[in-house]
Amino acid sequence: MGKKYSILLVEDDASLGYLLTEYLRMKDFDIIWEKEPTKVVDIIQSNRFDLAILDVMMVQMDGFTLAADIAKRFPDLPFIFLTARSLKVDVLKGFSLGALDYLKKPIDEEELVVRILALLDRLKRTPDHAGENSIFNIGMYRLNSSTQELFFESEVIHLTSRESELLKYLASHPNELCGHKGILETLWGNNDYFNRKSLNVFVTHLRKYLAHDPTLRIENVHGRGFILKTNVVKNK
Repeated sequence: MGKKYSILLVEDDASLGYLLTEYLRMKDFDIIWEKEPTKVVDIIQSNRFDLAILDVMMVQMDGFTLAADIAKRFPDLPFIFLTARSLKVDVLKGFSLGALDYLKKPIDEEELVVRILALLDRLKRTPDHAGENSIFNIGMYRLNSSTQELFFESEVIHLTSRESELLKYLASHPNELCGHKGILETLWGNNDYFNRKSLNVFVTHLRKYLAHDPTLRIENVHGRGFILKTNVVKNK
């Protein structure tokens, strides 16, 4: 597998938590399993993780609330949901919070490992290449895609990894049609229905962040994709 990835599993079901922990360790992951979501922030502050796996239906705190806190405090930490809740509204809510995947129980352990590795491999390839400038001037804004920060005058907007990736992608193709397929296969790795719905959610987030500049707009080309209409300059 190469690099030994570090995983945080938050699951209050003792049987499932034990099973997944042992299986992932057998597959050579470093894993910390926590049953109590109220302890998760302290654990993240004391450890470095490549990925967090969050159960949604927990007694102390639901996974959506926990995810929102993680996204705010640790925007660089990617996370996925593991849950028995499979309604479309729940899936879309999970993606809107910044989740990179939403796996439904009962989960096949082999499928979980394949998805984790594919996701982490994609994240490794997404950041800016060494020596490539990651600063974009987007109208009245300035994006630092390395730190996932969007600057407007004295305001700093801390983006999630998915928001930063998407804005960078659009800013790399200013005034050009960015097709749904190209965006989803590059950033999500899969062009399916739920990922398309998730993409629409993140575009809505970006429109809100960019609303201070009336000359900027993300246009929706129905059935095809999006265009970031702006004068974008990538710093040399």
